[in-house]
Amino acid sequence: MNFSFGTRREVMKHIEKYMLEKMPEYLKPIDTIWQPSDLLPDASREDFFQEIKTLQESAEGLSYDLVAVLIGDTITEEALPTYESWLTMVDDVSKDEQGGWMKWVRHWTAEENRHGDLLNKYLYLSGRVNMRQMEISTQYLIADGFDIGTGSDPYRNFIYTSFQELATNISHRRVASLAKKDGDTLLSKMCGVIASDEARHAKAYIDFIKNIFAVDPSEAMIAFEDMMRKKIVMPAHFLREVGLQMGQTFGHFTDAAQRLGVYTAVDYVDILKQLIEDWQIESCKELNEAGEKARDYVMKLPDRLLRIAERMKNPSLEYKFTWIAG
Repeated sequence: MNFSFGTRREVMKHIEKYMLEKMPEYLKPIDTIWQPSDLLPDASREDFFQEIKTLQESAEGLSYDLVAVLIGDTITEEALPTYESWLTMVDDVSKDEQGGWMKWVRHWTAEENRHGDLLNKYLYLSGRVNMRQMEISTQYLIADGFDIGTGSDPYRNFIYTSFQELATNISHRRVASLAKKDGDTLLSKMCGVIASDEARHAKAYIDFIKNIFAVDPSEAMIAFEDMMRKKIVMPAHFLREVGLQMGQTFGHFTDAAQRLGVYTAVDYVDILKQLIEDWQIESCKELNEAGEKARDYVMKLPDRLLRIAERMKNPSLEYKFTWIAG
């Protein structure tokens, strides 16, 4: 099946049927999936305060950069209302509250919501964080909104979420590894279960786009090229602290992530390579002239970006976040 230009609605209806069949594989049952309380000290237990003391002692060993990255990750996880409202505005998908895509968005949001909830509670209990300053940044991120270059096009939106979910999986996985190295096994476990969720979500969005490539290859390829020309902008790009303009904290956040190796320019290239492979870009058939030009651009991009990434120097530590206590 190959849809002609301008038939995104038909494509999305086609993909919706597939998505509903696969949804139980990509999202877990609410009654059995982990909840934040499974990983946090239980306030109803007599040893609650001892558990808090143990948690704080472990958190004390976390490096400054790791705490900064963890806070930035938490803020972006907590800006979920922005991401949900953005996905509900995508064109050519059913807006029926009982429709398939609305069902997907609600259930995906419900799974994602646990991530910020868990990390926020951990940071509050850790004693390492100026919670008011962090909460101000969270409110700003939701209030400011964000423009990630997708518009209301479903293809561009799902290409973005494919990339973004892979990136968050990498970030949380690396934070888990560094936390374990710093002696905080509880935080390591928390970030590990979050990373596992992100991996499932990435698989879902990658699969949705793979099915779009199968039925509308040229338009999917053009959308992929367009998103890569614009560059995939992570939600953290819009971070700010009190007294700063929108996005002014992002550079310092990414500097910390780069120093730690949590998420680097090379990771960006690796994700692009993975998507090229997963979507079989090189062997994609039935492309029109614009689709072929788009493919040529995408196929040459990883090597070009890698050359730039290899020339980048590791930034030095010179910024003090208002988020971190003391």
